[in-house]
Amino acid sequence: MAAPLLETHDLSAHFGGVKAVRNVNFTLAEGELRCLIGPNGAGKSTFFKMLTGQLEPSEGEVRFRGKDISHAHAHEIARLGIGIKTQVPNVFDGLSVRENIWLSANRIHSGMRAEGVVDEMLERIGLTDAAGRLVGQLAHGQRQWVELGIVLSTDPELILLDEPAAGMTHEEVHKTAELVREINRSKALIVVEHDMQFIRMIAKQVTVFNQGSVLVEDELQNILRNPLVRDIYLGKQAAA
Repeated sequence: MAAPLLETHDLSAHFGGVKAVRNVNFTLAEGELRCLIGPNGAGKSTFFKMLTGQLEPSEGEVRFRGKDISHAHAHEIARLGIGIKTQVPNVFDGLSVRENIWLSANRIHSGMRAEGVVDEMLERIGLTDAAGRLVGQLAHGQRQWVELGIVLSTDPELILLDEPAAGMTHEEVHKTAELVREINRSKALIVVEHDMQFIRMIAKQVTVFNQGSVLVEDELQNILRNPLVRDIYLGKQAAA
């Protein structure tokens, strides 16, 4: 078997006496798209923060392509090839769409290559016609796509998406699902999402978190039929 792209071993995060993440063992293959679901407070966001160096694990380890990154800083992890798009877009509202993406692309590409990457990203996220607009003037879904373009412009090997469909219109959700599927042709992704319709559009394998631990991992169709998952999280929408 090929070596995993990302793996965690007994990964845990404690805040005082509260165990937000408990002994999580997780493996992601090269090029895989994995969805993480679970109720609020299940530990998904804390797990993401440990993968990206925003939070140091209390116990356990994170390995990326076999390298222990458990205690690496966020900028070091980003340089290794892990990018994250946060739930609240991390963008500069007073700059244009093009300027936002150029600032990111210019960190690893120089001169004309950076300009070329920006053009590619604008076309990829469907905002070429809005390139000159201030990001602060854009609709919520467009702002999310700008941040996705910012992340993609650094050419990461693994992209973490934290609720990418949150607050989007039906049309924006469909476009975002198409974008995620297109990105997954060349990149691995981990997607945290509450919108089950969006999950159905993109997911094959799903990991369910509950009370800081992995409750179950399985293919989407099995997750939707799992009575335990339905009871703690999916509710009646699973039967739809």
